[in-house]
Amino acid sequence: MSTSWRHRLRSLLPLTLLTIGSAYALASWNWCGRWPEEAPTLLGRARAEGPWKAGAAKVALAPPYPVAVAGYGLPLPEASGAGLPPQARAVVLAVGELKVGLVSLELMLVPDPLVAAVRERSAPLGLNAVLVVATHTHSSFGGYDARLASQLAGTGRYREDSLKAAAVGASEALAQAASRLTDVTLEVGEAREPGLVRSRSGGDVPEGALTRVVLRGTQGPVAELLHFASHPTLVPRKRDVVDPDWPGRLSQLREATGGVTLMLQGAAGNASAVWEGAEGLEKVAGYAKAVAELAGKAEPVAAEGPLALGYARVSVALPRPDASRLAPGYARAAGDNLLCASSARTVEVGALTLGPLHWLLMPGEPTVQAGSALARRTGASGVLGLVDGYVGYVETPERVEAREGESRRQYFGPRLLERLGDGAELAAREAGFPH
Repeated sequence: MSTSWRHRLRSLLPLTLLTIGSAYALASWNWCGRWPEEAPTLLGRARAEGPWKAGAAKVALAPPYPVAVAGYGLPLPEASGAGLPPQARAVVLAVGELKVGLVSLELMLVPDPLVAAVRERSAPLGLNAVLVVATHTHSSFGGYDARLASQLAGTGRYREDSLKAAAVGASEALAQAASRLTDVTLEVGEAREPGLVRSRSGGDVPEGALTRVVLRGTQGPVAELLHFASHPTLVPRKRDVVDPDWPGRLSQLREATGGVTLMLQGAAGNASAVWEGAEGLEKVAGYAKAVAELAGKAEPVAAEGPLALGYARVSVALPRPDASRLAPGYARAAGDNLLCASSARTVEVGALTLGPLHWLLMPGEPTVQAGSALARRTGASGVLGLVDGYVGYVETPERVEAREGESRRQYFGPRLLERLGDGAELAAREAGFPH
């Protein structure tokens, strides 16, 4: 190296160090600020009793291939097709003038803009409420979440056409379901198999409880709702095709006998699927078959009337994000800034009454312990996760303070469950929960 080049490099060194130091100083400055505490706000509610009608439909999603396979952090594989096409499944429930649409997408999560897009596209249907749910599949397509934290954590580079593909499929399924309303009876059954799930992070052990709701018309089942908590992470990682994992196969198996089956995640934050003796896609198929057989054991019994259909939606102010458990000390402020820039200040929680069932609707992944705490507080018979938004994992304050369980993945501090619980309590009261 010539003397002149050495001189130039030496002269650039102070500038380089100054630039790096300035960048670190900027990143270390906590730009998050204070987030105000606000009481939960009611967004909407309705309740009706009388004869029920229901319609259901499923529509294949059309991802903009090639597309990222979401689920496991960078680098994400790219898919040029589907092993089993992901679906949007919808049911529209009607009692008198009250109509509620529920659509399940075989995706990892449903961010707020996707929920808003589905509702906007479904506005002409005249539904009082549209509830958007993710099966939490970790091997479906990504690209639909613009938040930087989500893009880095698992959904991949944001693409407007990915969000549009999910919104179009969901709204089309809702439209078809709304056009097929027919008289139905409501039947409910329950079964459990603890051997199908385990806790991956300690604490309470998932019970493997499954609730089955059948909406039966004169010609047979119109729709079936299966409420079960277990992470869909059985499809082998780094495949170059998208796949709905065991929820998609479960729905297909159940639909062989008629109707449309929606798989609804419960408090699955720390619930992992357990299936021995197989690998690869055989393991996925085996687990789906086992859950389908469990659903078959949940013999449905006709609910006695008069039966109520009710819902409530509530806006909740979130606590300030907290990266203290996610990033080392020297990067704490930068982590807080990333989470703050990726988080809305409010989130939606809800409550749904289906005859004898009273379900809380939570925009994240509550653990078994968090779900139990919410149910005790509100009188809910069940907690549905991954509904109408996504705030990440939800642990109990005690486990967050102790840095235990899923708290190392939680984006917010120990007050998250309390804030969500405040909103859930209001929603449950407005939806007519018996508490």
